[in-house]
Amino acid sequence: MLQAENLACARGERVVFAGLSFTLEPCGALLLVGENGAGKSTLLRLLAGLLAPAEGRLLWDGQDALADRAAHAARLRYLSHADALKPALTARENLAFFARLWGGAVEGALESLGLLPLAELPARVLSSGQKRRLALARLALGPAPLWLLDEPTVGLDAASIGRLGGLLAAHRAAGGMVLAATHLPLPLPGARELRL
Repeated sequence: MLQAENLACARGERVVFAGLSFTLEPCGALLLVGENGAGKSTLLRLLAGLLAPAEGRLLWDGQDALADRAAHAARLRYLSHADALKPALTARENLAFFARLWGGAVEGALESLGLLPLAELPARVLSSGQKRRLALARLALGPAPLWLLDEPTVGLDAASIGRLGGLLAAHRAAGGMVLAATHLPLPLPGARELRL
């Protein structure tokens, strides 16, 4: 279980958010919503261990989640605005890099988001929606209980959002948790909402 207790984050002299508390249990989903600049992406970066909280605590099963940053990183997958792809590598090669880190089957990950026909193309020639699907395909590699997603459907067509919905449902059915920042509806039935 992930638990935030009175989290605060400051960037420079500006307090982005303060007094933020929530829990996320296995099979759960939480949507971060709010205006641009409200702190959704900043919160995701903090939850991923990339930023330290100015105040409060982040707990994993009752223990300080950030005490061991490597252990915390191993239990999550973080997908930011940037797709983090190597343009010269093919779709298959991009996923193979992450499969070496996390395990998992590259073919299955490609298939999960309909990318098998594009597997041998370099990432630089893919459309923005195809690149986003390739970034999302990393979620299908090696299990991690917590998925942190920043605007995961940007650039996706309806069919791709449907594929993502299947991936999210399977993850939750296996006990996984999803925390996503979004301005658009996501295929996450029963998700709670946290407005920043």
